[in-house]
Amino acid sequence: MKAVHFGAGNIGRGFVGLLLHEGGYEVVFSDVAGALVDAINATEQYTVHEAGPGGIDRVVTGYRAINSAENPDAVAEEVATADVVTCAVGPNVLRFIAPAIVDGLTRRDPALPPLKVMACENAIGATDQLKAEIEKAAADDAPLLLERAVFANTAVDRIVPAQPEGAGVDVTVEPYFEWAIEQGPFGGDLPRIPGAHFVDDLGPFIERKLFTVNTGHAATAYFGAQAGIDRISDALADPAIASRVGAALEETSAMLAAVHGLDEDELAEYRATILDRFRNPELVDTVQRVGRQPLRKLSRHERFIGPAAQAAQRGLSTEALLAAVGAALAFDDPADEQSVQMQQRLRTEDAADLAASVTGLEPAHPLFDRVREVFAARQQELRTA
Repeated sequence: MKAVHFGAGNIGRGFVGLLLHEGGYEVVFSDVAGALVDAINATEQYTVHEAGPGGIDRVVTGYRAINSAENPDAVAEEVATADVVTCAVGPNVLRFIAPAIVDGLTRRDPALPPLKVMACENAIGATDQLKAEIEKAAADDAPLLLERAVFANTAVDRIVPAQPEGAGVDVTVEPYFEWAIEQGPFGGDLPRIPGAHFVDDLGPFIERKLFTVNTGHAATAYFGAQAGIDRISDALADPAIASRVGAALEETSAMLAAVHGLDEDELAEYRATILDRFRNPELVDTVQRVGRQPLRKLSRHERFIGPAAQAAQRGLSTEALLAAVGAALAFDDPADEQSVQMQQRLRTEDAADLAASVTGLEPAHPLFDRVREVFAARQQELRTA
């Protein structure tokens, strides 16, 4: 069996690639970073170090890597004969990998079983987005080529921090992981992925993960940055920050219970597990890494505005989530392009126009006025600084 995985970075090697290897797949990594591809191909094995209670070292073998920028034809050939295609490249990059998948499907023997395609991104419906990009790239051939693949959305969860100096292609991760996959598209022919669980309705799993793990992680980063704290674990050791993050997650849980009917006691236990993961002192993670790309994280269906909008529509509390939005607007990292852009826009644009542009909320939305006030408050801070 063979799996092609787009994105040979830390998540690709330390999470998706690891589980595919443990499922018995030969793993072919595709990436545009030439130095990384060369480093992977120079090794016969790499180690995934699980840092924290219960963690062990896992050795990965049976892989190779292709530089897709230099050799797209080779990537297409691998896709043509693969059993599974996965990716962890970021939602904005899906359109760039779609042509390679189209080329592979064009070359694929129609007699082969359908290619199993799963996008492993921190986004709702990422595989649907990838399928739409494939359909666009295939143009008139789309109806024929889409018959040669099945597409399943997934929800993935594993903290993979910035890696220590000199790690090579080894990866340090947390012991905990979750990979939920919708099973309907496979028609009973499920991919072999140890530890993954297949569900009928992925929606609640995706939103529970995004609006607990991602919301809590980002909130910790932004409140920590405001307090001048460097590490995520140190930020949550501050009782004031822990209280603010906990309050934001209580609001997302209330929304999840209202929208999806999830059990409140189980949500409370899930929140506690998530916060314990962030407190792991052996997982060296920084507020700068977690807080990067604040404009994306403040967009309509992301970790703050997404749950707050649904909560506001139901008359639920959003104060703690809005406090996290305020902290995100204060995130000022000269090394992060989106942070620099955001601070510039806060200094030059009208609060209402900027709030609408960044968050995607319509002015008539019940959350909009409060969000506009948060943007205006940050602008006032900048004027008086």
